[in-house]
Amino acid sequence: MCLAFLLQLDWKELLLGHEEWSFLLEIILRTAIMFLTIIIGLRLLGKRGVKQLSIFELVVIIGLGSAAGDPMFNKDVGIISSIIVFVVIILLYSIITYFIAKNKKFESIVEGKSICLIKDGEFAVENFKKENLGSDEFFSELRLKGVSQLGQVEQAIEEISGEISVFFFEDKNVKYGLSTMPNSLNSSSKYIKKEGYHACTFCGHTEIKTEGIGGACVVCKKDNWIVATNKKRVT
Repeated sequence: MCLAFLLQLDWKELLLGHEEWSFLLEIILRTAIMFLTIIIGLRLLGKRGVKQLSIFELVVIIGLGSAAGDPMFNKDVGIISSIIVFVVIILLYSIITYFIAKNKKFESIVEGKSICLIKDGEFAVENFKKENLGSDEFFSELRLKGVSQLGQVEQAIEEISGEISVFFFEDKNVKYGLSTMPNSLNSSSKYIKKEGYHACTFCGHTEIKTEGIGGACVVCKKDNWIVATNKKRVT
């Protein structure tokens, strides 16, 4: 039964759609031309446009990809029109980057700006709220930088490319801080079981707590705490 079904299939339509076999050679030619056009376009954009993508540059790359993709296999899309799209995108990119270099305010509107997320071992809460980052995602980013607890961090800055830059305290200046290890927040509680340093799970503020109700954090007014650690970085 399976064999009969396979024999009844229109393999030409399945593999080629409504095109002829000769169109395969045209696809190869179209792809080669658009591939070379992409390489030339990226060379004109420069290394920065490839290595450190801001939102603006990401839009440019997506635009180039869209312009290149359709003419590779779509007979109804001409190559000349796609190359014109490439030229227009590159011209717009050049004009906008010129104004970005001339005007800092325009640069921050188009590309955004770097923002401090951790300062002196605690979250910069107001800045952190502006970014679409969950605590697990951010802790994962910090662990990749070798951060096991926030007290190791003098400053952490989110760059316009989305990368996190981390500047560390010297070992002698490392503070008690909120742990970034997986599932560390699961042990949070409003009740302090043992006197010692505890960190607010919301903002990372650390202080000595005595046994009993932890109370509200003086920084963010939240009331969930976990035991803080002063573990040094291992490099």
